[in-house]
Amino acid sequence: MTSAVTDLPLRRAAPEDAAAVLRLFDEAIAWFVSIGNTGQWGTEPVSGTPRWEARAEEWCSGDDSWVVEHPEIGVCGLIALGDAVDYVPAAVEPELYVRVLIGSRDPRAKGVGRRLLALADERAAAKGVDLLRVDCYAGGSGDLVRFYEACGYTRAGTFAVGEEPNAWPGQVLERRLP
Repeated sequence: MTSAVTDLPLRRAAPEDAAAVLRLFDEAIAWFVSIGNTGQWGTEPVSGTPRWEARAEEWCSGDDSWVVEHPEIGVCGLIALGDAVDYVPAAVEPELYVRVLIGSRDPRAKGVGRRLLALADERAAAKGVDLLRVDCYAGGSGDLVRFYEACGYTRAGTFAVGEEPNAWPGQVLERRLP
């Protein structure tokens, strides 16, 4: 068996990682469809979609974006850190925002999300910031919100993107460093 995810190489993301990141989203969408959760990102792969390609290139070009690489499956996770996204309420103090976090559904990558969130803690501490925030889909089974809670985040407010009745329900979560 391959070494633990904590032993896998971690490096700054680069624009050429965008295709691999889109593949991770395609994997996640296929898995969501298989469990009946079609509200988060829809039902179709995002690879080849100009809007998603632009987003992935932006994430991978960020100053504080990181990927984990697995020797057998390649890029198996991405975290992009920076300023809060425009659709969530602004923080009232300095923060580091998890703009995107995606991990492979491949069992060999189990734990990559937690590893990348631990990196976010390290990056925040290095910047002298003790508040981290993230947002996620608040619909479906609620498993995604519970994942962040299991990683030490607490609920800090909800929001909606779009118009009712088809608005995308979101949850903002925060974590304070000790």
